[in-house]
Amino acid sequence: MNREKAGNSANKNAIIGNIILTILNFVVGSLAGSTALVAEAANNLGDCLSTAISWFAFRIGNRKPDEEHPYGYGRIEPLMSIFIALLLFYVSYGILTDAYSKFITVGSLTAPNWISAVMALIAAVICFYMSKNLTKTGIKINSQLLIAQGNEKMTDVYVSITIFCGIVGAHLGYPILDPILAVVIAALVIKVGFEMFLENIENLLGHVPKGLTDKIMKVALSVNEVRDVRNLKINTVGPTNSCELDLILNDESSFDDVYEISNKVESEIVRSINFISSASIHVVPDTKIITDDF
Repeated sequence: MNREKAGNSANKNAIIGNIILTILNFVVGSLAGSTALVAEAANNLGDCLSTAISWFAFRIGNRKPDEEHPYGYGRIEPLMSIFIALLLFYVSYGILTDAYSKFITVGSLTAPNWISAVMALIAAVICFYMSKNLTKTGIKINSQLLIAQGNEKMTDVYVSITIFCGIVGAHLGYPILDPILAVVIAALVIKVGFEMFLENIENLLGHVPKGLTDKIMKVALSVNEVRDVRNLKINTVGPTNSCELDLILNDESSFDDVYEISNKVESEIVRSINFISSASIHVVPDTKIITDDF
C-alpha cells in the first residue's frame, strides 16, 4: 500500500506539472514569437499522455498475484519503460529534424522576445524538480517505470536549456548556436533512451539486481543452524523478486528442526531484504535431502 501510495502521488504530481508546462509554454511561446516554446508545449502535452499511460501501468503492476499470474503483474513496468525509451528516440528525431531546418534557414532566423528566454529557464527548473521527484520515488519503491519517467523528464531540462541558449545566441547575433546545441541535446537524449532500453530489456530477461545475491546469502547464513547455502536462484518480476535456495544445516540440527529452521530463514529473508516477496527453501541436512517449499 505504501508503494502504491508513493507511486500514485509521484504520477499525479507529474501530470499536474506537465499540464502547467503545456499551458505556460504555449501561451508565452505564442505571445513572444518562439516556435521552440510552442513545440515544447506540444511535447509537454505528449508527456501528459505518456504519464497517464504509465500511471495506469503502474496501478496494474501493483495488482496482487492470481491464479493466471502467480508472480504478479510487475513485468508491465519494464515493458512501459521500454515504451518510454522508444518515445525518447522519437523525441530525439524531432529535435534533429528541427535542428536541420534551422541549419538551412539560419540566415532568416529572428530572435524571439526575451520573455521566452525567461520562460525556458522556468521550464528547466520545473522539469528538473519533476525529474528528481520521479527518480527519487522510483528508487525508493524500486519502480523502473518511475525512474524511466524521471530520466525522460530530465531530457526536457536539456531541451529547455537549449531553447534558452538559442534565444540568447540569436539576440547576440549567433543564431547558429541554437541548432548546434540541439544536435548535442539530441545525442544526450539518444544516450539516455538507449541505456534505459537496455536496462529494462535486462529486467525482462530476469537480470539479478546488483548485490542482491550477497544480501540473501548473508541473511540465510546469519541463522545459527545454517552452515552453508547452495543453488541460490533469483526470479525478477518487475519491482519484486523471489528466490529459491538449498540450505545445509549444522550437524547438531535434527530432523525435527527442519520446518522451524526453513520457516525462520524464509521469514528473515522476506523481512530483511526490500522487494523480496517470497522464498522457497530446500533443506539438506547432511546427505539426506528434505524439501520444504514455501
